[in-house]
Amino acid sequence: MKHLSYSHHLNIVKIAFVVIVCLFSVFPFYFMIIGATNKSVDIIKGKLTIGSYLIGNIKSMHQTVHMGRAFWNSLRSTVIGTFLSIFVCSAAGYGFCVFRDKYKDRLMGILLLSMMIPGAATMIPLFRMFSSLKLLNTVAAFIFPSISTAFLIFFFRQNSSSFPIELVQAARVDGLSEFQIYLRVYLPIMSPTFAAASIVTFMGLWNNYMWPLVVLQTQDMQTLPLLVTGLTAGYVTDYGLLMLCLCIMTIPIIILFFTQQRKFVEGITGSVK
Repeated sequence: MKHLSYSHHLNIVKIAFVVIVCLFSVFPFYFMIIGATNKSVDIIKGKLTIGSYLIGNIKSMHQTVHMGRAFWNSLRSTVIGTFLSIFVCSAAGYGFCVFRDKYKDRLMGILLLSMMIPGAATMIPLFRMFSSLKLLNTVAAFIFPSISTAFLIFFFRQNSSSFPIELVQAARVDGLSEFQIYLRVYLPIMSPTFAAASIVTFMGLWNNYMWPLVVLQTQDMQTLPLLVTGLTAGYVTDYGLLMLCLCIMTIPIIILFFTQQRKFVEGITGSVK
């Protein structure tokens, strides 16, 4: 009886801990949504209930910022960048898995070593390179540095370690090219890994701030992170408008995650096995 009582109390403590952690995790989203319906002065006071100023914040957004243009700039660059990054990195992961070469482990070691280099250390050389190529203030300047990353290549390579090579050999016997094998065999089987990598890449590009701040030099090319940050640059910050813009900025990530949640979990757990 004492043992059962101890286990019962321990379970209660675990559940209480999980509930508290969940509340701390959800509260910023709750405060952001509530803030979008309140005036700036109410947000500063810490009001935690739904207000009646949502329409006012929407009108202020239309009069103050170009939300539609910034949203399109972010969506266009992020979708194109995610597609190219997933294709290039998955192809590299497929190559590391399928092809046999005594130097491929050394090459992977070099790629992993490149992850130790801080992003700030490569920013000036990248800026000078894009400047010399006359690509500043373009979508290409935003996308190109993120097309191939050591992390994603390693992620696909680790997940591909359990990929059945026999299927590739059978497909070669049937006369399929390597690109056809990649599309018809590798991609369908590894779809959870593609989903997980797509979410991670999309989030990274969607929230990217520092590099676009350096290479995107006009308001016509401004992305959502730059627009939201600009709302806090004045003498007085309209926190209601800021919360509303943050809500809009969060919507695509929430939709992507909840529509691909199951495959995301499968892809992440698969990389650990």
